[in-house]
Amino acid sequence: MDTSARFARLAAEPFTVIDDRGPRPRGRGGKIGEILARRELLNLLVRRDLQARYRDSALGFLWTVIRPLIQFLMYFIVLGQFLGAARGIDQFAIYLFSGLTLFAFFSDMVFGATGSIIGNAGLVKKIYLPREIFPLASVGAASFMFLVQLLILVLAALVLGALPPPPQMLWFFPSVGLIVVWGVAIGLLLAALNVYLRDIQYLTEVVMMLAMWGSPIVYSWQMVTDSIANFSLPPWVLEVYAANPITIGVLGFHKAFWNAGTPADYPDNLGLRMVIAGIIGLVFLFISHRAFVRMQGNFAQEL
Repeated sequence: MDTSARFARLAAEPFTVIDDRGPRPRGRGGKIGEILARRELLNLLVRRDLQARYRDSALGFLWTVIRPLIQFLMYFIVLGQFLGAARGIDQFAIYLFSGLTLFAFFSDMVFGATGSIIGNAGLVKKIYLPREIFPLASVGAASFMFLVQLLILVLAALVLGALPPPPQMLWFFPSVGLIVVWGVAIGLLLAALNVYLRDIQYLTEVVMMLAMWGSPIVYSWQMVTDSIANFSLPPWVLEVYAANPITIGVLGFHKAFWNAGTPADYPDNLGLRMVIAGIIGLVFLFISHRAFVRMQGNFAQEL
């Protein structure tokens, strides 16, 4: 190609504004449209993430099933039977496994997204891509793992006769939607912060451990209300506990897959609490993305 042809080709290219935040998205959809335009790359990153998890492993993707089952058996036997957590909770196995399944989904999203920018340092430093694509690829991989575990949960609930009527199972959608919104919001923020402060990934492990024990997964909502009443704590303590979006999501998930629950096992106005938590989550997602965009300008230098 001669010089005049190259200049003619450059002149035909659309004008693009590039600043410290990267190229400004053009056309409809903004940043979302830019990510959707690279959906094939996103799919490749999701597949690579899944393959990298169990690379050189003899059992491969079977660990997707084995790991949560071992965790479930440990909690079921030690906490449920030895320490008595199963007393007062009918169909404790389904109750426990449903809570663990949803929390594992949230945990996988947050952990994967937190290390996603550092894990793709080579790509971040060499070429321009919407940086959000890396945390979103981790969310996609976590979604696949969740679907596998969800299939096991449904089969177990069918075998044990624990599935509620179909209309009640519709609680599945707002519960998962709430967890996804908060998981993506927290994952985006931590992914950017982890580039500047590597302690974030270790701090995340501690916070996630507290988040699990702070949600009604191995104990019931009724146990929480009884404990607050026994210690004569003010009612706002229970409201603070119920304001946790993971708690609300897990309770909704229990409604979808645990038929033995009674009204005493759920807080009042659970649906309204989900709507409020979802709206706050969307606002937090917007703020997290703005913070991510502000911090992504120096990713390459920090890496």
